[in-house]
Amino acid sequence: MKRQNSAPTMKDVAREAGVALGTVSKVVNGIPVGEAYRKKVEDAIEKLNYQVNSYAQGLKANKTCTVALLLPSTLNPFFAELAYYIDIALLKRKYRMLLCCTASDINAEQEYITMAQQNKVDGIIGLTYNPNLRIEESTPYVSIDRSLGPRIPCVASDNFAGGHLAAEKLADLGCKSVAFLRTGSSLSNEPNKRKAGFENGCLARHLNYELKIIDDGDPFQEFIDFLEMHYHKGRLDFDGLFCVNDELACRIIRVLQNMGLRVPEDVQVIGFDGAKGFGHGDYYCSTIVQPTAEIAEMCVELLLQGNMSVRPPLICLPVSYAAGGTTKDM
Repeated sequence: MKRQNSAPTMKDVAREAGVALGTVSKVVNGIPVGEAYRKKVEDAIEKLNYQVNSYAQGLKANKTCTVALLLPSTLNPFFAELAYYIDIALLKRKYRMLLCCTASDINAEQEYITMAQQNKVDGIIGLTYNPNLRIEESTPYVSIDRSLGPRIPCVASDNFAGGHLAAEKLADLGCKSVAFLRTGSSLSNEPNKRKAGFENGCLARHLNYELKIIDDGDPFQEFIDFLEMHYHKGRLDFDGLFCVNDELACRIIRVLQNMGLRVPEDVQVIGFDGAKGFGHGDYYCSTIVQPTAEIAEMCVELLLQGNMSVRPPLICLPVSYAAGGTTKDM
């Protein structure tokens, strides 16, 4: 007799439907059976609220159809959009996503990696800051923005081209003296190439430029001090600024406005990422747009492809420019 309040089993479904246990197993696993039998089993499943233990099924088949995604957070619109598109790419392939937010904590990153491996995920996609992550060779892994070694592919935007494009746009829009503002990890990673690309673009277009670079954790006040040092008689020494990401660009715009400067009339500002309000609204600022959907699709495609040995070490995807009201685009 079935215990009260216990979860219904496949045997209970077979008894309710009046069919053999093997028939229920075939229906649950998508194996064709006669239409009348299928209908009886499905009606019994609905009546009993039988839940298929797909995780247990996956363990038997050495495949759980789950992928872990490690991100610093989902407060940043770019990270949130990335999670959205990776989830879509996985769902199209009948996979589920386990979202792990690490708060950029290198210890938390390793803990989530270990947890994901213990739960037998079919692969991991990670945007991480720990250069010494321990990842089992049997676990497929794709990195975003950070190169973790020759056996782990890295997917990124063409950050060098993005920096170069920002300098070109500021020059095209009439800027003569510009600055690059950056805060970020001191680790070697693809976003660091934005600086080199910007410098290259400034040299090519004969722009005077300066750099203000601080590490994660350094006080934001350093940027304020830098701007105030270049502020004389109501004018800033720079008529254009390129910020390493849209979040920094928005914070810098507020600083400029507090100084009595108008954006874009007095100072034009370009960010990087392509972040939008409420997902599909306006850009927060003029920006170099990362192809988020394409990054997500490429990560999932690389992760789930059969032959691990042919995965390239680095794939850079093209960026584009979008006006967002903080430059003098017509």
